[in-house]
Amino acid sequence: MGTVEPGRPVLTGDFRSFGELLLAAGDRFGNLEAFVCGNERLSFGNWAHSARALAALLRERGMQPGDRVAILLPSSVDYAISAAAVLLIGGIATGIDARLGPREVRAILSRASPALLITSDEQELPEGTATPCLRRNDLVDAYRRNGAHVEPAAVARDAPACIVWTSGTTGVPKGAWYDHANLAAAVDTAGVMVAAHDRCLLPLPFAHAGYMAKQWQQVAFGVTYVLTPAPWSAREMLRIMVAERITAAFGVPTQWAKLLELPELAAADLSHLRFCGISTAPAPPDLIAELTRALGCPMIVRYAMTESPSITGTRFTDPPEVLFRSVGRPQRGMELCITSDSGDPVAPRASGRIRVRGPVVMRGYWNDPVATTRALTPDGWLITDDIGRLDERGNLMLLGRTSDMYIRGGYNVHPLEVERALEEHPDIACAAVVGKVAPVIGEIGVAFIVTRNPDVQLAEPELRRWCRERLADYKSPDEFRFVPRLPLTPMLKVDRRTLRTWLE
Repeated sequence: MGTVEPGRPVLTGDFRSFGELLLAAGDRFGNLEAFVCGNERLSFGNWAHSARALAALLRERGMQPGDRVAILLPSSVDYAISAAAVLLIGGIATGIDARLGPREVRAILSRASPALLITSDEQELPEGTATPCLRRNDLVDAYRRNGAHVEPAAVARDAPACIVWTSGTTGVPKGAWYDHANLAAAVDTAGVMVAAHDRCLLPLPFAHAGYMAKQWQQVAFGVTYVLTPAPWSAREMLRIMVAERITAAFGVPTQWAKLLELPELAAADLSHLRFCGISTAPAPPDLIAELTRALGCPMIVRYAMTESPSITGTRFTDPPEVLFRSVGRPQRGMELCITSDSGDPVAPRASGRIRVRGPVVMRGYWNDPVATTRALTPDGWLITDDIGRLDERGNLMLLGRTSDMYIRGGYNVHPLEVERALEEHPDIACAAVVGKVAPVIGEIGVAFIVTRNPDVQLAEPELRRWCRERLADYKSPDEFRFVPRLPLTPMLKVDRRTLRTWLE
């Protein structure tokens, strides 16, 4: 295919919609693999052909441009084809994570009001669901048909393309919606994070913004997505990285640590790796340094969210300490500022609410004008719920979410700052801190700690001394609880709602 430098797509042109782009990729890339999902492989050519065939069936079912079609499927070839087919007819694709419970699924269907639901044969739907369904057998029948006569609907760049739902861990999910211009802009913000014909080991569910809002990016760069094995194991991850010649891989710190423990890692051929990424949680500098040596490639950290799939990232040349303490600097085309709750800029290196602006920021929350007005300013700034500050080099330091903050004796404490101080300890694998109601003082901090060696018990006086040397006294946790593992959300983030139930 030839060598193209990172950040420069191989498929360019005046494409009005994702549908037009995909059909061009089917002609241009042909047999190049677009997806590897377990034993299933899908080329760009077959992706375009199958999406066209399914689009023909959707039109027969009465789907019109602007109709919402919900996709309740696990990450798979079927999911990718379904989302593309919806965009081909000018519809709006909205993914529902197959791991969500009935309450979340019911809330999403109510807010999205889809004209059709695409799901698996065995999927149980919430009681009372009245949305017409296409099941897996319908999809297979559609793929066998000749849909070559279906042409992409003529839609404007500002026409809605997809809706991505927040995790719902703090309430009813909200739907961040993106238009075709948003999807196209992901190409320009990619920078060194994407190179032509990358083979990316993808850990994200397809219903996540990291896939839904970056479909244009994948196709324009001719990237192959290889799904992370499920259930996950370090040995299987390494096998896939070697066998599939992965060039970009992402994982959480505990996964990378387990990979380092494999004796066969030393002899594995990973010469094709361009970089690897740390997801969802910071990794200690010593782990990053060891990974860089063992894998023979740089490590990076990125910061993104459902409402903006590109925000910041570290550089390949950043030292391990920067990757541990920050999430890097704004990606190409993205702006960042730190403000007070009222929107005024804070002093240099002071903490405040993170605001983001750029071409990939969502257009709003679907069917929720009140939430949209709260989140987006008239001049395009996304007001996030995250708290952070900028260091002297412009790197963003995350301190936590406004909803995670607790107030101890009148002082605001941001858990992420405390957690990072704890995770610097050589015997601590990971930690999570939540606030607990306490008399007189208001709230106290409770730290849940997972040690690297289950047989090692850390003494509380030692931990208190460790925290005092790194944090203000009011930030040091009042209680330390040792647990075998931390509860995680489907996105592999710490489930703080579950942690709070552990306080009871």
